[in-house]
Amino acid sequence: MTTVMAERPAKPIDLSLLAKLTGGLGDRRTIEKISSDFGHLYADFLPDVFSSETKVALDVTYIGCTSGLTTDLIKDLGEHFVLADGSLRNWSPNFVLACNTSFIIALMERMLGALPETVEQPSERPLSEIELDLAQMVFGRMAVVLQSGVDVTGGFEAALEQAHNAEDRPAPDETAVPEFGVAIRMSVQLGKVTSEIALVLPQKAFLKTKVVMPKSKGQLSKGKEEWQERIREQVRRSQVTLEARVRLQTLTLGTISHLAVGDVIAFHDRKDVSVQVSANGKEMYSCELGRSGERYTVRVRDNISTEDEILDHLMG
Repeated sequence: MTTVMAERPAKPIDLSLLAKLTGGLGDRRTIEKISSDFGHLYADFLPDVFSSETKVALDVTYIGCTSGLTTDLIKDLGEHFVLADGSLRNWSPNFVLACNTSFIIALMERMLGALPETVEQPSERPLSEIELDLAQMVFGRMAVVLQSGVDVTGGFEAALEQAHNAEDRPAPDETAVPEFGVAIRMSVQLGKVTSEIALVLPQKAFLKTKVVMPKSKGQLSKGKEEWQERIREQVRRSQVTLEARVRLQTLTLGTISHLAVGDVIAFHDRKDVSVQVSANGKEMYSCELGRSGERYTVRVRDNISTEDEILDHLMG
């Protein structure tokens, strides 16, 4: 009599065990030690980058780290974070830089001229397009600190994709092999505003990294002028509401108090009507009233303010 044994399906290998066997998951002590080194790197050098380039002072403090699947670590940051995917040749083909939106909102106020004591803790919300541009610059500074600290062979610069709100992040590829990472979280103090930045790094690269301190803080700075010009460029691209003021004929208070629907008030000027165009309270152009088709218009006759004066006003 022949006995036929049914084949048992192969039991899938545990993901964490496989990761440990292939160098993609470290022990708690090692992870905490390397994460602390990254935290000290950012605490020492990121404030210097900001103060030298923007004259904006901030404090960075290491909070702690979390180990887990990279997709879970990114999700756990929450909906009020802005993210940017990056890669660094000869170190890691993928990592994620993250920043709480409150930091970018407060930094934008400061960069546009607000005094430190007037910037309060902002409400967390998704960032606008111009704020995402500023976030991209912040991530650029974070990437500079990162690449300086991991001491990459060949001196390559980190490549960053476009910054995006957490709600706009594409869903993870379900067919991709799950990867373990570590989330390094740091507190950022900007005047009265307390916020947070984070690094989400794959453990395969993370565990092989010996964090080094750059020889000079100055080597991380690429110039204050670059920041100022890029902020000015953002202002140039921003939508600004213009206001036109036309002087009307003089009337007595008695007449004004009795105006009714249908009454007409004449312009002060009898021929070409003079119009003053302003934005945010700043007079910009002297114009004349006109008409194009069915729409009333104003035609610029003279500049009241120069381009630099206008930009400085809108930025401050």
